[in-house]
Amino acid sequence: MTTSAYPTIAPEPFHAIIDETYVTAFLLELLSSPSPTGYTHHIMNRIGQEAEQLGYSFELTQKGCGVIKVAGTNRSSKKVIGLSAHVDTLGAMVRSIHTDGTLRLTSLGGYMSGSMENEYCQIHTRSGHTYTGTIMTNHPSVHVYSDAREYAREEKNMIVRIDELVHSKKDTDALGIRTGDYVSFDARPVHLPNGLIKSRHLDDKASVAALFGLLESMKRHAWQPMHDIVIFITNYEEIGHGASFIPQEITELLAVDMGAMGDDLSCKETDVSICAKDSSGPYDYMMTGQLIALAEREGIEHAVDVYPHYGSDASAALRGGNNIRAALIGPGVHASHAMERTHQRAVMNTARLIAAYITEE
Repeated sequence: MTTSAYPTIAPEPFHAIIDETYVTAFLLELLSSPSPTGYTHHIMNRIGQEAEQLGYSFELTQKGCGVIKVAGTNRSSKKVIGLSAHVDTLGAMVRSIHTDGTLRLTSLGGYMSGSMENEYCQIHTRSGHTYTGTIMTNHPSVHVYSDAREYAREEKNMIVRIDELVHSKKDTDALGIRTGDYVSFDARPVHLPNGLIKSRHLDDKASVAALFGLLESMKRHAWQPMHDIVIFITNYEEIGHGASFIPQEITELLAVDMGAMGDDLSCKETDVSICAKDSSGPYDYMMTGQLIALAEREGIEHAVDVYPHYGSDASAALRGGNNIRAALIGPGVHASHAMERTHQRAVMNTARLIAAYITEE
């Protein structure tokens, strides 16, 4: 007896009408909203407002994740598809205040310290004040420090120069800045006429925008998924436990996160990436096969890759003991966890593949 490598896919393509202008505008808004891991309440409120404006109910879990539920047309189905994306980004926290009033940082998420050098940032105090600053080494000038070029770009050598006239720890204390305050990195999003989008934090706000493109399309054009879906927006993915707990009705989880580009990878900035395996191991064979077959059927620009230095909300959910099938896709992003770049085609291709997936039997 022979079996097909992939599930049988119906020949009729599904053409979801997804508004590229809406998706791009919402993405640019999300990119401009600070949300380092652990400091996501403001952006989650905005996401909740957007969901409700589109006519969907929005709930927060105790952990602060967002939940949006959409009923499917097959009311007898026991399948519930979870679609996860994370709104938390890389960032930092004030570790201590130096004697000269500059800040020492501790990282939130995994990134190269050198990739943040000379970036503008914001310091968010617990008293509600926000100050701006610049991230740099504590040997920032070649005119002063003979080792400035070779100086190690590592966490212990990085500081924040606050945009205030401070010259001592006492001066900084007087601003109300304390150990444990959050530091966000300015995203500096740019949408170019050729469709390229360059910005920090495309990981994973591009995926959040793609999911909202689906919601907007379903509402505007009155279509529904085949099975019930639960959109799950997480807030601690960058430190590994974003979807460790998921709504218990979910039977399979499609994590939507960025696709990496580079050495031994085929993904491009216009592709939706389908990840067969990452550092946590392989994803569900049947789900991954179905996604590949759908991308081929629909003529969606895509790549299938293996990411050895990558983990996702789907892998966090599996490690958390959830009894689910899981897969991972997302828009191709160049220079992940640095100054990232993608193309709006990748975001739209991601949305189109999800639309095809959630309307299949």
